[in-house]
Amino acid sequence: MTTAASTTPTTATTAAPPPRVNAAGPRVRELDRLSLAELEQVFVRGVTPDLAGLAGWEFRGLNTPSYMRFLGIRKFVKGFWRDAAGATWGYNYPVEQNPVDRGWYGLPSVTNPKRFGFYTVAPVDPTARDNRYLHALLLDYGQGHNPRLDASAGLRDYLVQVDAADPDLLLGKAYYAVGPLRVPTASFFILERHQRGPTTIAR
Repeated sequence: MTTAASTTPTTATTAAPPPRVNAAGPRVRELDRLSLAELEQVFVRGVTPDLAGLAGWEFRGLNTPSYMRFLGIRKFVKGFWRDAAGATWGYNYPVEQNPVDRGWYGLPSVTNPKRFGFYTVAPVDPTARDNRYLHALLLDYGQGHNPRLDASAGLRDYLVQVDAADPDLLLGKAYYAVGPLRVPTASFFILERHQRGPTTIAR
């Protein structure tokens, strides 16, 4: 939609930064306080997320337990889209590593974050090698067409919905593929629905 130009003189100003909103919700804080054993129990009780409900959305991501902050990657964003053939894909982008009670702000800018770490998203195939959690979706970075030497290609993330009635809160568990081996990481990640994302990605 276009509108007629205003005839009132205006003074050029620098765009203000986005308001400090979109901090982690109370359920995220609750999960973030759990031990690895407790998170495993939540994960096993989870249900399969609706694949179609992910496409076109970005989720605030939080690696947990909180000691993950010492590795420098505590907060991130994951997004999902569906291609013309109907396959679901996803990506990551970095955000400011500010406190959890602050917002998630993409880098190098909110309006143009650097998307990387691409993956395919599909229900777990019980006949495949990556079939540890049959009630999860599998985020397979090995099929994401990432750069050949990108270390993320070894990641295999399992993703469940924490509560059957709440599609906005997800819990993930990562493994790393080393040849035929699957090595678990000593952490989980929490995803909370954040904002609309691109419906297509130009690679």
